[in-house]
Amino acid sequence: MRITALETIRLSEYPNLIWVQIHTDQGLVGLGETFRGAQAVETYLHTMAAPQLIGQDARRIERHSKTLLRGYLGFNGSGVETRAASAVDIALWDLFAQSCGQPLYQMLGGLCHERMRAYNTCAGSDYNNRSVQRRTISKGQGGVRGRYDDQVAFVERPEELAQSLLEEGFTAMKIWPFDTAAARTDGQFVSAADMREGLEPFERIRAAVGDKIEIMCEFHSMWNLTSALAIARELKALRPFWSEDPIKMDSVQALADYRRLGGLPVCGSETLATRGAFRDLLAADALDVVMVDLSWCGGISEARKIATLAEAYQKPLAPHDCTGPVVLMASLHLALSSPNAIFQEMVRAFVNGFYKDLVTELPVFDHGFLLPPDRPGLGTSLAEGLRQREDACVRITRA
Repeated sequence: MRITALETIRLSEYPNLIWVQIHTDQGLVGLGETFRGAQAVETYLHTMAAPQLIGQDARRIERHSKTLLRGYLGFNGSGVETRAASAVDIALWDLFAQSCGQPLYQMLGGLCHERMRAYNTCAGSDYNNRSVQRRTISKGQGGVRGRYDDQVAFVERPEELAQSLLEEGFTAMKIWPFDTAAARTDGQFVSAADMREGLEPFERIRAAVGDKIEIMCEFHSMWNLTSALAIARELKALRPFWSEDPIKMDSVQALADYRRLGGLPVCGSETLATRGAFRDLLAADALDVVMVDLSWCGGISEARKIATLAEAYQKPLAPHDCTGPVVLMASLHLALSSPNAIFQEMVRAFVNGFYKDLVTELPVFDHGFLLPPDRPGLGTSLAEGLRQREDACVRITRA
């Protein structure tokens, strides 16, 4: 099965997303995706990756992964080269599973779980996809604008949000009420007033629904160690399920100190690429939960190695998705086939919103769980007509 062309598609409406389609001489097309820096990724794919891939056997996934991910360029970073390699890798696995007529999780060793528990990341429909800027919400800034404007809801009316999630079957949610305070001081100082404002949503959710729902706290690596520890000491009594990326994740010792002194389970990190970064954090006893973003860490090939590494350290896996629908599908396949997976992240505002406009199939959500896809490969394709949209930028490199 030879690669005959590499195609990229991106839409001006969603400037962070880019899709890769790898065409073969057997007529099969593999689909991949990555996120942020889409135009730079596009350029790299056509000028650097395509010449390495076209004419090659699409089934040599591990060889291509090594060439693109661990070659001279893009080594162990999470920048353009790694994101491009990640998208290619996802597409190659999609091709492999399609050629065998099996869902992707079968090619990864089969189901370890009959279904995968999902948690809702409480973002709104315009979060992270129509602008490169992260939207932060302060209390009183504005009202909820729609059913799934969860980012406003977790600040303005967290009790109602938690109850809404429980009614849909979710048993876990993720919020980030300390981000606004971090933006005010560049993460260098947390005042008593900011502490109170950040803690309030947790307190109100616990008062309303008790322990019926797990609450993850996302920090987006915005705090220095001193401030992060101050928050952890106050937050601990409210029993967050994990503290995600509390500081910049490039200091192994600082993160290990945070875990030891702060007393909160640490989850990390969507921002890390390749197994080496996770190896060092696990060896330093700095992580409790391993999170990977398949479109940033090196694709499925690298993510499954990271999952196995986490299992060796007896740490659970929770794949990331706050990006795009193809990554959600790929991540679900990985989670379903990984014995140590405990959660798959999803954003209900995305899944019930713009994701439906981009792909043909999405995971089935049933009472808090995502069910295994039953179609070959990833189980989804780009939506019909997407390539013909007026705002579509389509580029193809052939032999």
